[in-house]
Amino acid sequence: MNLNKEMVLKIIDNALREDIGTGDITTQAVIDQDQEMTADILAKEDGIIVGLDVAFWVFEYLDSSVEFRPLVKEGERVARGTVIAKVSGLTTSILTGERLALNFLQRMSGIATQTAYYRSLVKDYDVRIVDTRKTTPGLRILEKWAVKLGGGANHRFGLYDAVMIKDNHIRAVEGIQEAVKRARQNIPHTMKIEVETESLADVKEALAAKADIIMLDNMSFEMMEEAVRLIANKAIVEASGGITAENIIEVAKTGIDVISLGTLTHSIKSLDISLNF
Repeated sequence: MNLNKEMVLKIIDNALREDIGTGDITTQAVIDQDQEMTADILAKEDGIIVGLDVAFWVFEYLDSSVEFRPLVKEGERVARGTVIAKVSGLTTSILTGERLALNFLQRMSGIATQTAYYRSLVKDYDVRIVDTRKTTPGLRILEKWAVKLGGGANHRFGLYDAVMIKDNHIRAVEGIQEAVKRARQNIPHTMKIEVETESLADVKEALAAKADIIMLDNMSFEMMEEAVRLIANKAIVEASGGITAENIIEVAKTGIDVISLGTLTHSIKSLDISLNF
């Protein structure tokens, strides 16, 4: 995926409407309209910086005359105390855009930093760390971009770009094989089919249905190992559910191909970043 500016500008427009409303009362009341200043954007803890373009687009959207100068690269790891960018221009424009620009930078950098941490835990194993659809509504493109810059990979973007047959689909049509059969009849031949499984019986049924990807959902390590043995490279194997920093190495040891983690986007700590004149 790429960071589509047109999509991001729609997010920025909505966010600025929410934040500014009828106007930045404090800034308008306190600051001279023609005053100009320069501000440093500072990383207050170690981490991976993502969202510099988005922060720039916030200021650009408010005032095209604002100058935004990144001092580090997108996706670069920095130490606490690093000045990551400088912003120059009308003081009113900088103050009005400050909070939103920082919100994006902090959250995206937090996601990238957490992704890099999980990736480092399994660096010795041939396994991919991927995200899920458990993202903040309306911010998916930003959060998935941050995962990618943190060294992870992206799962499907939405319901429209991949087939993923989950437990409720299976219950609704009374079986994995029937669900896969219906999917194959109604999708292009170029599209893969993923099936979520909860037991070894499910795995065997998904294999019989010739699923392209088999997800092992909330399985024990022992069950995962047996599932990998049963699948025997006939499908890509994904593990999901209940995976934490404490057990991810044991999951990787089972021989699965992909680990999907909702925690990359739904349970992150934003990186501490500030803007100072």
